[in-house]
Amino acid sequence: MPRRPSETLTDAELRIMNVLWIRGSATVQLILDSLSQTPALAYNTVLTTIRILERKGYVKHFKDGRAHVYSPLVGRNEASRSEIRHLVGRFFRNSHEQLVLNILEDRGIDAVEIERLREMLERSDEK
Repeated sequence: MPRRPSETLTDAELRIMNVLWIRGSATVQLILDSLSQTPALAYNTVLTTIRILERKGYVKHFKDGRAHVYSPLVGRNEASRSEIRHLVGRFFRNSHEQLVLNILEDRGIDAVEIERLREMLERSDEK
């Protein structure tokens, strides 16, 4: 039975999206050249992954001569927010408070970070 596609970005998909977010658009070969991974990925691996991203709605392509040029449809901030919503729903029963408490309990927080959080909370209350 084939594996169910991931609702979120896999590590490989995220690496490719990072290239596209930086470059704006690129061919498979440009993406491959931009990835710093040892051992190097095969062209077909990058092509398969980018086609998956296209099916998921993260990228689109247009033809430039014989080449397909891919560009992101989803921005980095939108993708980050989507990943966080997925995480909160999956592990914290849609409770953002539980996510924040878990982060605070896990790694602690220094006075500067607490002050920044306070300022952000005050600004969000004003909206």
